[in-house]
Amino acid sequence: RKLPINYTLINPINISSSVIKYNHTRHEFEKLRDASKGSIVSGISKLKKYFNRFGYLEAEDRISNNWSEEFDSNLEFAIAKYQEKLGLPITRKLDSVTLSEIISPRCGVADQYTTMKKTYSTENYVYFTGRPRWQRNIPMRLTYAFSPTNMLNFSDSLKMVDLKGAFGRAFAHWASVIPVGFVESDDYEFADIRIGFYSGDHGDGEAFDGVLGVLAHAFSPESGRFHLDAAETWAVDFEAERADAAVDLESVATHEIGHLLGLGHTAVREAVMYPSLRPRERKVDLKVDDIEGVQALYGSNPNFSFEAFSESDLLSANGGFGEDEEEGTEIRVRIWLLLFIYVFLFCM
Repeated sequence: RKLPINYTLINPINISSSVIKYNHTRHEFEKLRDASKGSIVSGISKLKKYFNRFGYLEAEDRISNNWSEEFDSNLEFAIAKYQEKLGLPITRKLDSVTLSEIISPRCGVADQYTTMKKTYSTENYVYFTGRPRWQRNIPMRLTYAFSPTNMLNFSDSLKMVDLKGAFGRAFAHWASVIPVGFVESDDYEFADIRIGFYSGDHGDGEAFDGVLGVLAHAFSPESGRFHLDAAETWAVDFEAERADAAVDLESVATHEIGHLLGLGHTAVREAVMYPSLRPRERKVDLKVDDIEGVQALYGSNPNFSFEAFSESDLLSANGGFGEDEEEGTEIRVRIWLLLFIYVFLFCM
């Protein structure tokens, strides 16, 4: 009675422990616009480091970690894989759409791994290798706690009660669709999920890189580590926080909790598990891609039903670029067919 599962596996350790410490301003990449194979441009080496960190490019020199400034065949292939993975037009060039995505703030978890010579389809939701999940009886309860030493400097626009409220809502988004409850604990050391805000190199091999770079990262089950970059301007209310660089805390928290539960990055742009989030953007509502992925790991919350979803929510499962009208019609037919199956099974 379950729908067919279509997923990809990625490495469970997220990023190599020998982290590449890059601290560039991503807007430096703008000068690379329209560069293509054969170009030699200052800044290409930094772009190669970017693609290496997020799993698209093997190191050119594993010993010295030096990168050339040549737009070579390997970089062209990496760009094509990046475009394919994130649902962008596959041009193999640094076009405007691709550069816009590269310079967007994003999650620090890698999208895929160049060391994996064989991968599965990337059409839908993604898991870590081995499909790890929390191995407890269903329904289960997970505890979470905030670091007593690694927290933000609070302000009038963001107080501790606001922060806890944002995380509480983020956990509730996932709890509404799977039989997993989340309870805040005062015992940080023994909590299942441990949340903290850190700057730069903070000892886990996943150094943060400053404002509007990597926003946060979380590790696959059952690690429970959830780290956010303290350098960001975190916001829970864009009316109260007017900064252009403000980042919505609830949106990032909802995304990272998906990793903690076992989901990787999807190519569905509207989904919570898409890897990037622009400043002052809010994305907290789970889409079909997010829900089907997490329910394949944990089952469905008995109070959840896809019938409650609107057609617009369901259509967001597509989420790519350049779909023509015929493809859109086919997608709608498939969605309504799935709805019919759900209703039929529910009424049996």
